[in-house]
Amino acid sequence: MKRIYNFSAGPATLPVAVLEEAARGVLEIGDSGMSVLEVSHRGKEYEAIHFEAQERLLRVMGLDPGAYVVLFLGGGASLQFAMVPMNFPGGAGADYVHTGEWSAKAIKEAQRFGAVHVAGSSEDGGFSYIPRELSLRPDAAYVHITTNNTIEGTEWPELPETGGVPLVADASSDILGRALDYSRFALIYAGAQKNLGPAGVTVVVIRREFLERASDAVPAMLSYRVHAKAQSLYNTPPVFGVYVLCLVLRWIEEQGGLTVIEARNREKAGLVYAALDAHPEVYEPAVRVREDRSLMNVTFRLRRGSEEAFLAGARERGMDGLKGHRSVGGFRASIYNAFPVEGCRVLAEYLHDFAGRCN
Repeated sequence: MKRIYNFSAGPATLPVAVLEEAARGVLEIGDSGMSVLEVSHRGKEYEAIHFEAQERLLRVMGLDPGAYVVLFLGGGASLQFAMVPMNFPGGAGADYVHTGEWSAKAIKEAQRFGAVHVAGSSEDGGFSYIPRELSLRPDAAYVHITTNNTIEGTEWPELPETGGVPLVADASSDILGRALDYSRFALIYAGAQKNLGPAGVTVVVIRREFLERASDAVPAMLSYRVHAKAQSLYNTPPVFGVYVLCLVLRWIEEQGGLTVIEARNREKAGLVYAALDAHPEVYEPAVRVREDRSLMNVTFRLRRGSEEAFLAGARERGMDGLKGHRSVGGFRASIYNAFPVEGCRVLAEYLHDFAGRCN
């Protein structure tokens, strides 16, 4: 099979070694005589995978298992938009920083359960930058950010200082993409289908001290306390998703951890951004502040030339998934952890070639 360069924003490219191992697991997990799709979530075969994934995730993130708990849930990050404010209502409500479409949805859900204070926004610039001036309140229940904005192409270069207020984040599209101080977060959540595995499993990592503040007046299936007490086995977890996530975590550690992953991601993004910046007469990067440019999602538009011709030429060179999100148009190259450096070289070469033909 000849693999293309898949720039899809998600579900996204997975490491080939992970796909090969997952394919074997679909036939038989270990020496069980059963597929990973068939084993009981209460059986020893799956429980070994489940607890290994939790342990590996905390180790990769540099977090103390005595201080943090890992949950494997369903519903995607979209369900977390509601679960967070349901579990942590707070009398004064929460502070949210508005940096794009996904933060807008998180704010809308949070408003169903209490007061929401928009502490900062980049809407005035079409979400082309990360806001620096934040009006954070010391009595807020938490501060919520979206670490990487998949559609708009911005990423927080540094985490905001929130004082003693817990920092909560939707990190769906850049989790484990760089070597952050993850202990800064009281709660961080992410849909797996960008950097962690296939669609269908959502990771939530919560500081145990923060978890103690969670409300008990929440339906069991929406309660962080319930899922934490049951070690994410309160109901049948997304078994296959957790299995592949575990394989991805093994792969990350085999690569050398987040320092190596970040260096590779910076190299990849640098190749593409340099090609775009070399031809300002043809390309318009969507993010106007360079330090706010995402390592994961490179967004741009054409000043010259045909979009259809650009996409057709990309497909001829074995590239797909470059069309921008329908809400903003243009182009988006999503280059998550498993995306190869060579694919970014191919795209950069094509950007130079296409620009030359437009002049």
